[in-house]
Amino acid sequence: MRINKLLSNYGICSRTGANKLIEENRIIVNGKQCIPGQWVEKEDNILLDNEDVLMRDKIYIALNKPVGVTCTAEKTVASNIIDFMNYPEYIFPVGRLDKSSQGLILMTNDGELANNILESKNEHEKEYIVTVNKSYDNNFIEGMSKGVQICGINTRTCKVSRISEDTFRIILTQGLNKQIRRMSKTFGYTVVRLERIRIVDIKVDGIEIGKWRYLTSGEVMGLRNS
Repeated sequence: MRINKLLSNYGICSRTGANKLIEENRIIVNGKQCIPGQWVEKEDNILLDNEDVLMRDKIYIALNKPVGVTCTAEKTVASNIIDFMNYPEYIFPVGRLDKSSQGLILMTNDGELANNILESKNEHEKEYIVTVNKSYDNNFIEGMSKGVQICGINTRTCKVSRISEDTFRIILTQGLNKQIRRMSKTFGYTVVRLERIRIVDIKVDGIEIGKWRYLTSGEVMGLRNS
């Protein structure tokens, strides 16, 4: 793979950030100065500032994102999640949770684990509590469960259960852009509150809004094996 992708997978920097490191002559591959777009292998000896990139510690964080924060590592975007966390090392969000929503988002510098979680075919569960603008009936639950056509495709079947007259629980195994909001809109409902409470086996329980915690080694292992 290209050096940019490898450094991103290892959580060293973004792919575009790798270009800056190369220009500053901070990357050495097998004893030679790295060049832009260079192809490398995992087995190569790759040094950043004379330190082996493989020796960098991996970071795994569960954040309870508040409404108003945008899940992007692009620091030119206002209210981005990187500025919000102000974490001292390079990390990025695993997937997204739209600006108007709150709840669990994973942050890491492990590109390989992030790709595994986001890979659609792995069908990892994500659980949400959703409130809409009016009461709904059983036809809404049944219709949402069977799948809805949005963005030109049919969503996967999912688990939907009633909590109250205007609030429901939904478990998805895919992550289309604003999927729940668009699914609900198909039936004439507007989402007024959306909270993600679980990703695979990681739960938001015990994490205050705007706060975060490190994942345990067991939780990380569970994500790797899921």
